[in-house]
Amino acid sequence: MVPPLHIDGKMATENCEHGTVNMDTDMDMLSDEELEREAECFKEQGNAFYIKKDYAEAFNYYTKAIDMCPKNASYYGNRAATLMMLCRYREALEDSQQAVRLDNTFMKGHLREGKCHLSLGNAMAAGRCFQKVLELEPDNSQAQQEVKNADSILEYERMAEIGFEKRDFRMVVFCMDRALETAAACHRFKILKAECLALLGRYPEAQSVASDILRMDPTNADALYVRGLCLYYEDCIDKAVQFFVQALRMAPDHDKARLACRNAKALKAKKEEGNKAFKDGNFEAAYELYSEALTIDPNNIKTNAKLYCNRATVGSKLKKLEQAIEDCTKAIQLDETYIKAYLRRAQCYMDTEQYEEAVRDYEKVYQTEKTKEHKHLLKNAQLELKKSKRKDYYKVLGVEKNATEDEIKKAYRKRALLHHPDRHSSASAEVQKEEEKKFKEVGEAFSVLSDPKKKSRYDSGQDLEDDGMNMGDFDANNIFKAFFGGPGGFSFEASGPGNFFFQFG
Repeated sequence: MVPPLHIDGKMATENCEHGTVNMDTDMDMLSDEELEREAECFKEQGNAFYIKKDYAEAFNYYTKAIDMCPKNASYYGNRAATLMMLCRYREALEDSQQAVRLDNTFMKGHLREGKCHLSLGNAMAAGRCFQKVLELEPDNSQAQQEVKNADSILEYERMAEIGFEKRDFRMVVFCMDRALETAAACHRFKILKAECLALLGRYPEAQSVASDILRMDPTNADALYVRGLCLYYEDCIDKAVQFFVQALRMAPDHDKARLACRNAKALKAKKEEGNKAFKDGNFEAAYELYSEALTIDPNNIKTNAKLYCNRATVGSKLKKLEQAIEDCTKAIQLDETYIKAYLRRAQCYMDTEQYEEAVRDYEKVYQTEKTKEHKHLLKNAQLELKKSKRKDYYKVLGVEKNATEDEIKKAYRKRALLHHPDRHSSASAEVQKEEEKKFKEVGEAFSVLSDPKKKSRYDSGQDLEDDGMNMGDFDANNIFKAFFGGPGGFSFEASGPGNFFFQFG
C-alpha cells in the first residue's frame, strides 16, 4: 500500500454551507457560481471521508464534484489520490493525466501521474513526470527520490533481461522481486517472475502469482500462458494445452503460448508413439522415438526425466546396459525424487555386477519408500555384494551360474589339464608359480560346485569357512587324481618345445 497522499483543498467542515445538492436537479438550471459552490461542497465531503480512510465514499464524492465541474484539475487530482489508495492505479493514472491536461502547472498532478506509472512498471514514463515536477519545483525532495526509484527499476529490468538470455532464472526472480517493491501493480514484472519460477521448477509459487493476476484479469493471456506452462512442466499436458489455447484466443500473436502449445502436443504424440512401440515389442523403434521426444523441449524437466527412464527400460531390453545406466542417471539429475529411475538403474547395476552401486541405489529407494518389495531388493543386492567379494568359482571354471553337473565336470577337466603344473615344468619359475595358483583355484572351485551341499551354501552367500570348510587345507592334486582315476591314470609328455600331449593308462 502506498503512503497516504495529500489531497487538495481546505480541511473539510462537518457541514457544507448549502448542504447536499440534489443530483437529480437539472444542473442546467444552476448558475456557474452555484455549480462551483456545490462542487466544492462535494469535494470537502470527499476530503472528510479521505481523512477517515473511507476511500470508497471519498471516491463517490469526488466523482460528484467532477460531475458538477468537469474542468477542475484538483478534483481529478483528489480522485486520483483516492484511487491510488484503493490500488486502482490504471484509473488513477487516467485521472492524473486529465488533471495535468487541465492544468500543466499542477505539480501534484504530475507527481501522482509519475507514481501511477511507477506502480504499473512504466519507469521511463514515470521519470518524465518526475522531471516535470522538478522543472516546476527544483527542490522537491519527493520527486528527487522518485527519480532514483525509477532509475532503479530500469536497472533491474536491464539485469533481468540479461539474466533471462543467460537462463539465469534465479537472477531474474531476484530482480523482479526488487522491482515489485516499488512497482507493486506491474503485471508484466509478476508474469516474468512467474515464468522464471516455472522454469526453475517452483510450480506452486508460479501458479500462485499467475492465479492472483487472473483473479483481477481473467483474460490476461500472459497469466494463462504461465498457468499452462506450470501444468506442462508437471506433465499434465492435456490441461496445459487448454490454457495455451485459451491464451491464444485472448492474444493470437502470443508467440510463447503458440510455441509451448506446439511443443506440448508434439511431446505427447512422440511419447505415446514410443510407448506403443515398446508394448508391441518393437524396442529399436521405441528407443528412437524416445530419443526424438527428448529433443523437443529441454526445459520440460519432469517429462524428460520420464523419457530418459523409458529409454533406459528399452536400453536394458536391448542389452545396452551402460547406456541404460547413463539414461537413469540423467533422469535422476532432472528429478532427484524419481524412484522408478533409481530402481531401473539399480537393476542395471545388478545385471552388470556393479553390486556396490546397486546397494547404494536400493538403500536410497528403501529410505524413501519402506516397502517389503524394496527391502527384499536391498537384501538381495547386499547378498550379491557379499558374494562378489569372495572368489567366483563359476568364473574360475568358466561356466554360468545355472551350469549342470556335467557342464561343471567338463569345465574342470579342461581347466585342470590346462593349468596342471606338470604341463608347465619347462616354463619359467614365475609362470610355474602362476599356473600352480590357477590349478589350485580350479580344484577349489570344483570341490565346492561338485558337492551339492557346499554348492548350495556357496550359492546362498554363506561363508564356507565359517561352517568348518577350510578351503586353504585341501590338496588340488588329490582332487585331480580322484577325478582322473588315481595314480598312473595319465601323464604329460613333451613332443617338442612347448608342446604336450596326454597319455592315459
